[in-house]
Amino acid sequence: MEFYMNDEKIDVTLENEKTVGDVLKSFEITCEENNAAVIGIKINKENITADIFDEVSKKELADDTIFEFSVITKQNIKDAFSKLSTLFTELAEKMHQIPVELQSGKSKEAHESIKNLADNIDEFCHVAALASVFQEYTKIKIEEKPFNEFFGDFSPVLSDFEQALISNDTVSIGDLAEYEICPRLESIAQTLAGIA
Repeated sequence: MEFYMNDEKIDVTLENEKTVGDVLKSFEITCEENNAAVIGIKINKENITADIFDEVSKKELADDTIFEFSVITKQNIKDAFSKLSTLFTELAEKMHQIPVELQSGKSKEAHESIKNLADNIDEFCHVAALASVFQEYTKIKIEEKPFNEFFGDFSPVLSDFEQALISNDTVSIGDLAEYEICPRLESIAQTLAGIA
């Protein structure tokens, strides 16, 4: 049998595990003891989804079984939140500059900031989803609102921003960037800094 964790081969000593499910349970317990969580499983190169998990768990272990685990730790989440806090602080400053950049013919810089905004919000949502596997991260609030409520309120602002970009409405782009998006980015950055 071979075991991999985050694409690195690892040594595992089995005790009384007889089925695939026994190994998965044992690995899960080890992860919990080490402030980690399994976020993906492959057995013999096949992704194990929730639909087939129970069926696969019943299978007897075979000598040629290959287990691959994707694992995330609480420290990974803290590090990612710390990095994102810095990025959002920088982005908030850049959002403040957008009206000036648009008025002074620096639209290339403005568009670069806007692209970074989209990329970093995607990254944040991805990390927040991963963080939710750890109980203490499920209660985090931004501006006294749970993540999904905060982003529920933020989403229409981003849609308006996207529409302003499409119609090249530089006044709306500048106003939304400075008065709507910037304060929210500062709130996200402040919340994440408190976690990390």
